[in-house]
Amino acid sequence: MTPPRAHEDCAPGEGESTRSVHAGRPPAEPYEPSLPGPVFAAHYHLPGEATGPYTYGRDENPTWTRLERAISELEVPEGPAETIVFSSGMGAIASVLLSQVRSGDTVVLPSDSYQATRSLQQRLESYGVAVRLAPTAGDAQLEALLGAKLLWIETPSNPALDVCDIRRLAEAAHRAGVLVAVDNTLATPLGQRPLGLGADFSVASGTKALSGHGDLLLGYVTTRAPELAAQVRRWRKTVGAIPGPMETWLAHRSLSTLALRVDRQAANALALAEALRDRPEVTGLRHPGLPGDPAYQVAAGQMRRFGSVVSFTLPDRGYAERFLAGLRMTTEATSFGSVTSTAERRARWGGDAVPEGFIRFSVGVEDAADIVGDVLRALDGVK
Repeated sequence: MTPPRAHEDCAPGEGESTRSVHAGRPPAEPYEPSLPGPVFAAHYHLPGEATGPYTYGRDENPTWTRLERAISELEVPEGPAETIVFSSGMGAIASVLLSQVRSGDTVVLPSDSYQATRSLQQRLESYGVAVRLAPTAGDAQLEALLGAKLLWIETPSNPALDVCDIRRLAEAAHRAGVLVAVDNTLATPLGQRPLGLGADFSVASGTKALSGHGDLLLGYVTTRAPELAAQVRRWRKTVGAIPGPMETWLAHRSLSTLALRVDRQAANALALAEALRDRPEVTGLRHPGLPGDPAYQVAAGQMRRFGSVVSFTLPDRGYAERFLAGLRMTTEATSFGSVTSTAERRARWGGDAVPEGFIRFSVGVEDAADIVGDVLRALDGVK
């Protein structure tokens, strides 16, 4: 069995929706599906010397290969690049951090990143790795680079939606001999391409907007460097952080609508942010695509789409909970990037330095007027 080829008719210069539809699919064959079904296999028939490419289910799978090829085409349209898919976003994040650093090394993490990423600090320190924290805004991580092995960037940050200049940080890091990884979960490859901005790794949770239906867990790492890809792939094999073939196939199928979804969500998020701008009970409104947002200028210089998330703060915990209870179309749930709108009071989890009334709102692909109407009715109904 040979790995599937990228679709030969999808050239790098084609539009992003075209690329999303065709990425990673094999050339058309008579009487065969355009996207072959998932391959469920723990082992393969191996006559003679086991030279692969598929030898054992923890090493490789044809369904993974197709999705990995597809994501590589989206992250680096001009190629070449390698992608490694994982069972979750945290599997992907951990693979980069734990495959690249050793005892005595230093890692720079954002102090305002996704809380599960920061939870790795204790684990890294227990292995003898020093961890420095600095906020995303203002490119503050620049001051922490000296002597580091790896810089971890998350932009836009989750949940506060601060943005940093990837190109500036990557150039400074490389001058200092520091590897750069960017968590690209919120932006997706159609929102920004970290490797094109100088990063060594683009890492994301495919659970969110990439697959976009809130029905699977997945993560991935993309890099241009074969030696870095080999190290990450070896880590996946060793710890067994592999995705199921069904989840992988569903994620690949979902890529066909990625451009449609993220375009609609970006427009809806901007409409919601604009509707909230003059509400007296709303403070701390953030969306990187909103002109006047503190992150707008930097975001506009490196992002092509601004994502689905709007954050804002209501007066207190009780006010926020009554607002959430008043939503009729919007589900109160964690995560973001789904086709359905979701919202939550983020402080309920702990771990994020946000006010008790802080709301992270992820807009779906419903009609913008309905999303805005649901939110404004809920705000008006808070007693």
